[in-house]
Amino acid sequence: MTTSSRRTRRANRESAALTARETLRNQRAMEDAHRARWRLVSRVATVVVLVVIAGLVTVGLLNSRATDSSVSRQAPAFSLRTTAGTTVSLSDYRGKPVLLYFNEGAGCGSCTQQMAEIEKDPGFAKAGITVLPIVMNTKEQIQPDLDQFGVRSTYLLDEGGSVSKAYGTLGTGMHEGLPGHGFVLIDASGVQRWQGDYPSMWIAPAQLLKEAKSRL
Repeated sequence: MTTSSRRTRRANRESAALTARETLRNQRAMEDAHRARWRLVSRVATVVVLVVIAGLVTVGLLNSRATDSSVSRQAPAFSLRTTAGTTVSLSDYRGKPVLLYFNEGAGCGSCTQQMAEIEKDPGFAKAGITVLPIVMNTKEQIQPDLDQFGVRSTYLLDEGGSVSKAYGTLGTGMHEGLPGHGFVLIDASGVQRWQGDYPSMWIAPAQLLKEAKSRL
């Protein structure tokens, strides 16, 4: 092999090695750029998710805020069957204040627990305020919940939802066709004095009593 041929081969090898190194550098550069793009996309996606979560939390907080109204009107009359097998009419309580408690009823543990806690507070009886829980259930549907939480109160059964609708309680909670978690105060003369809705599904009995007494 001549000196010229050896030089040519060496040059070819060096050129091939250089080309390989350039190719490797280009591949690495492309991979680095690709990883950088994915890091950017990941950061943007994280920011978007955090913004969405913050928005949902804000909406949740706004939707869980208690609302109330002190607009007075003649309370809609009603007569309902009860879990005791009797019939209760609003007119039965004329001459003393009544606090109607509209709630989701069967399957809503916090709703039934609310009534159980109200029963433990002697302040309602001392103030002469009768609390009447109203649900859109049959006795068979609601009774297991009452037994589970040890609720002794007689529940009024608004099975068709006409009373709940008349008092504007439908759709005030998580379900469009059911009451939420609200109270309507009716004074001794049959006038509605206050309505409070609690999407958080709870109000301390002492606070509830304070709200009611302040409007009588």
